[in-house]
Parts: sequence; C-alpha cells; structure tokens
Amino acid sequence: MGMTMTQKILAAHAGLEVVKAGQLIQADLDLVLGNDVTTPVAVNEFRKIGVENVFDKKKVAIVPDHFTPNKDIKSAEQCKMIREFAYEKEIENYFEIGEMGIEHGLIPEKGLVVPGDVVIGADSHTCTYGALGAFSTGIGSTDMAAGMATGKCWFKVPSAIKFVLKGELSKWVSGKDVILHIIGMIGVDGALYKSMEFVGEGVKNLSMDDRLAMANMAIEAGGKNGIFPVDEKTLAYVKEHSTKEYTIYTADEDAEYDKVYEIDLSTIRPTVAFPHLPDNTRTIDEVGEVKIDQVVIGSCTNGRIEDMRVAAGILKGKKVAKGVRVIVFPVTQKVYLQALREGLIEDFIEAGAVVSTPTCGPCLGGHMGILAKGERAIATTNRNFVGRMGHPESEVYLASPAVAAASALTGKISNPEDIA
Repeated sequence: MGMTMTQKILAAHAGLEVVKAGQLIQADLDLVLGNDVTTPVAVNEFRKIGVENVFDKKKVAIVPDHFTPNKDIKSAEQCKMIREFAYEKEIENYFEIGEMGIEHGLIPEKGLVVPGDVVIGADSHTCTYGALGAFSTGIGSTDMAAGMATGKCWFKVPSAIKFVLKGELSKWVSGKDVILHIIGMIGVDGALYKSMEFVGEGVKNLSMDDRLAMANMAIEAGGKNGIFPVDEKTLAYVKEHSTKEYTIYTADEDAEYDKVYEIDLSTIRPTVAFPHLPDNTRTIDEVGEVKIDQVVIGSCTNGRIEDMRVAAGILKGKKVAKGVRVIVFPVTQKVYLQALREGLIEDFIEAGAVVSTPTCGPCLGGHMGILAKGERAIATTNRNFVGRMGHPESEVYLASPAVAAASALTGKISNPEDIA
C-alpha cells in the first residue's frame, strides 16, 4: 500500500523508506515556532534540558502576537523573557513589535516554510502551513523545548481523509466557507488525529489565501494537519516569498484513506458557525434574524490582503450600523501597509471601523475586543467556544470576511449578496 502526501514527508524526515499510519517515528524539523504565550514555558523547559544553544539559529522562530502590544504587566514580562532568550541564543527569526504579525500569517510571508518541510509550533493553528505543501502541526511547549534543543520531534504517523474538490466557488464564497462547510459535515472530531488532504481539479480555483484559511482550521475538525498539493500557485507564492530549497511530495495512487469525500465548490453557500462549536454550521439562507454587537475582521484565518479587499469592497462608501463595533486586524504589518496603499484602511475608517496593528488579541479573548455578558460577535476568526472572546455568556459566530462586512452594515448576520 502506498503513502499519502503527509506520510511521504514524514518518512523522508525520519530517514525511512516507508511509514504506516499509527507508526511512531522521530523526524527532523525544519522549523520550531512559538509565541508570547507558549514560549515562556518552553524556555523554562529548555533550560532544564541543559543544552547551551538551540539546534539551529535559523530554524527557530518566536513571534510575540497574542497579548501584544503588551496588554498588562504580566504580558510585558512574558515578552521580555522571550526577547532576552532570543537575543541570548541569537535566534534569527525573532519578530519584535513593528516587524511582526500574527504568527501564522507572518511565517509564510517571511518564506520560513516551503513545500516538503516539517514544522512544529506551540500553537494549535500551526497546521496553516499545509497550504504550502508542508507538514505542520501544533504541539505543546515541552515539545517545543525539545525541538529547539534537538531539532527533532516524535510523531505518530496519521492516517488520512481525502477531500476531492471540484468546480469553483461562487461570488462571495471563499475558502473560509469551504472549511466551515467541511467541519459542519464531519464534525469537530471528524478528522481526529488524521491528515486532511485536499485534492482534485477544484484546488486550482482556490487562491493561496483560500488555502491558508482552510489549512488553518483543520484543527477545528480535530485534524493533525491539513495539506494541499503543490501546484503553480503554490510555487509562485514560494518564489515570491522564499529562497529556501524545497521538495515536492505527491501521494501515491494506491495511498490508503480512511474516508474520501467529494465536494462541489460551486454548491457551497456562505456559511456561518453558530455558538458554541465550529461544526454548528448553517448556510446564510438558514441563519434567520441574529443581531450582533461586534464584528471582528482579521486573525490568522482571515486577515490576509484578499480578506481586506473583500471586506473593504463591501464597506466602501457605506456606514457601519449604529451601535455595532467593527474592529479590523490585518494579519501582518506588510498586509497592513499594502491595505493602506490600496486605500482599504481609509475605506474601513470612513465606514466607521477601527483598524488595529496585527494581534491575536480578540480571537482568544485576550484584549482589544472582549465581549461583555450577553453580547454577540460575528468574527472571521477560527473558534467560537464558550467564553472564547470574553464573557462565558457571550456568543461568537464564525464567518467569512464578506459575511462579516455585510453584517457590520445591517447590525445582524447578513448575506453579502443582499448588500453589495
């Protein structure tokens, strides 16, 4: 029996000819990632190991993005700790305020991940980089420490689910709608510890921003990772952002999959995940009357330039509904600057939104967008668990930038087809 794309990458990094689902392997790492919440724990564990330096100064990345700009004394102390560690160990890819972004937008943008890489990150949405044909997955802070020290990590080789995509998306439908549709279809544990492999002729009709959003939310279906085949769009993105060498892996024709789903992209409607799980999905036609208090457009899922363009295009020349707070978070400083140059920031502000420096703040209920008791937000983020964005009696509805922007204008969850 052949291997899946993910299994081939893991086999190569473990120095093995063949691996099988369920097999325990130790694989070499191309990148170890941490943020300001998870890295302090990893630093403490790293020092216990007793090694002097990280395994490779170029292959560790630390991005302060969750509680930054520092929201309080504790977060300032955490950032100070990891800053000093990065300087002490001469870690090349430490990104300070001003040059940073939300980590899962920044790492691909900086060209630190390319096809065929194995990446671990002490953040569950590290699975984002599967959009580039890499194996990337979230791990705990202790594994991050061991990875920084040794350049290796233990894995149980995942089995896989294949999603065969065909057709192309309708107007106002994006990769966010596709992944919400899939999670709604299979459930939040439907891909538990499995590789979600997206294939088929429909892939070519998805932009890189679509793919990054989809891979980002593989974890919301329980997936170990999400991964896309490498095609011309992938290689164009890599050429623009990176000079690293890469290796393209393809699944064997006789690779084994636990399940195979066929999805016609043209049939997918704008989709919203209702509280309090990402699989509690409804199409925009089934939403009904849901009033909102806050709109969040951004995050590591949907803060890229295409997302900014779609949202600004809907808001341009219009006004946010009275009583609705709209907060826009470009995913990186580069995206922020590009949006500024394209006039998108002006469109947001004139419509009545506020625009923030890149931060994870509101997505995890950290800062800059906390919900009070009874409040509702529609957000382009990736999770809507109880209390995710603030008070445990608040509600978060997940949607695409198009739906979020349309809803900002009406004060209730709305179909962009009815607005634009």
